[in-house]
Amino acid sequence: MPDAAHHPVTTVQLNHTVVHARDRRLSAEFLTVILGLEIGAPFGPFLPVELGNGVTLDYYEQHDEPIQPQHYAFLVPDERFDDMIARLEAVGVTYYADPHHAEPGRINHLFSGRGAYFDDPDGHNMEIMTRPYVRP
Repeated sequence: MPDAAHHPVTTVQLNHTVVHARDRRLSAEFLTVILGLEIGAPFGPFLPVELGNGVTLDYYEQHDEPIQPQHYAFLVPDERFDDMIARLEAVGVTYYADPHHAEPGRINHLFSGRGAYFDDPDGHNMEIMTRPYVRP
């Protein structure tokens, strides 16, 4: 087995992740409306939403236990950000400048960009941002 410290693997990419939902269609439609995307054809028990970098969010219905909220962050084009905020307002969803939802109706300006947080129908904390986080 190769030693990762000496031979970093740079070709590993996230391909898909499962997003648990009470109603997969409702939750997938919510996200696609806000982000301006489309829902793909059902794939087994999954309802996919493909993102621009080839990663798929596979919505999966979960009814037997509570849904554990997750955080999903989306890097979005600056020229589409205002439209996304307008769509949140149009459907009556409050957005926040911070991940703890303490600053309603406001956006942030992290890393010289713009960003906002909002909950999806299942309580997942969604984030839209126009600039990626600068990591040390």
